[in-house]
Amino acid sequence: MQLRDSPRLLAVFCAEIDVERSNYDEKLALILRTAAGVFAKKGYHRASIRDISRATGVSLSGLYYYFDSKEELLFLIQDQCFRTVLDNLDALIADVEDPRRRLRLLVDNHLRFFVGHMDEMKVLSHEADSLSGDYRRRVDDLKRRYSRLCAGMVEALKPADSTVDVRVATFALFGMMNWIYNWYQPDRDVPVQKLAEDMTRLFLEGHLGVGRTDAVPDADGPAAGDRSPSIWGR
Repeated sequence: MQLRDSPRLLAVFCAEIDVERSNYDEKLALILRTAAGVFAKKGYHRASIRDISRATGVSLSGLYYYFDSKEELLFLIQDQCFRTVLDNLDALIADVEDPRRRLRLLVDNHLRFFVGHMDEMKVLSHEADSLSGDYRRRVDDLKRRYSRLCAGMVEALKPADSTVDVRVATFALFGMMNWIYNWYQPDRDVPVQKLAEDMTRLFLEGHLGVGRTDAVPDADGPAAGDRSPSIWGR
């Protein structure tokens, strides 16, 4: 009897595959999270696969079931981070047209993910040049997609007579967000929602200084006020 001729056996077989895939994904996620911690602490080039093995409790042969080399491991960490952030952002802004709220959602999404993944943020920042060949190209493609998405939001907020460069503004925003791994302490500093609100306000309205009253759009609602964002000082 062929497997396809028995719906019950086919269902059991598919269920077993789903369980195996789930177990694989969970184990890989644990390895990537732990490896990011090792790379963040020791640096990619100083860390060894034996260090990863000790930290994860997985044998060397067991680790090589999930990746073929230390460089592939670094690639998987970076690839997973960027894909997760991008997928989450795509879902958040799918039906949002207001450019200020779209930017707020980008900031909120970025900070929420990396506040929970500080080691990964440090690895992405410090080991950007440690990948080569196809691994480097694939991660760079994701970075370009992310920066273009952000630049489009920044461009949509730019007054026609502004002389501020969109590229400069875009990477200034990323620089502000990505620096938090150096100082942000969740148990001591403001909650991540307030952090996102403050950074959005600094980016959009900072140069006006005291007296600005326009509300920064909440991640869950529309913007208040209709004045132009002021990073594009006229």
